[in-house]
Amino acid sequence: MDLPSWQHDVAADLALIRDLIASMDCVADCPAIARISAAEIEGAVIAQVRGLLRQPEVVLGAWRAARPSAPDMTEDEARLGLERLDPLWEQLFLAEHTRIMHRLVDRVDIGIGGAHLRLKLDGLASLVRDLEAPPAEPTMAAA
Repeated sequence: MDLPSWQHDVAADLALIRDLIASMDCVADCPAIARISAAEIEGAVIAQVRGLLRQPEVVLGAWRAARPSAPDMTEDEARLGLERLDPLWEQLFLAEHTRIMHRLVDRVDIGIGGAHLRLKLDGLASLVRDLEAPPAEPTMAAA
């Protein structure tokens, strides 16, 4: 299981975001696209990913991708796991946002018609497995 690290290098996380934005294809001869700020693109990508995670086709694909390593998982459990991410998103640190987006987004193509995302199926499967398990109860030390 991929456990989160609590020791994050913020500079490395910000570099991942810059790498993601730098990897985007931009049509050079379209000045309207060249004027889009990285913050606008990042916000649009995050909103699109969060919306995609609620789509039945994406839930089904994530469940199918997760089944080899979690054969007992049902499609409903995969859906519920992905639904857990949305309310948690605002509570996560920027480093966790970066880690999740890096895990999920393979490619972003920017064009006149908008942004198109390509998701990583293995990233979806990993996220479903992580979110499928209920959070562990905190243990209290004996006094």
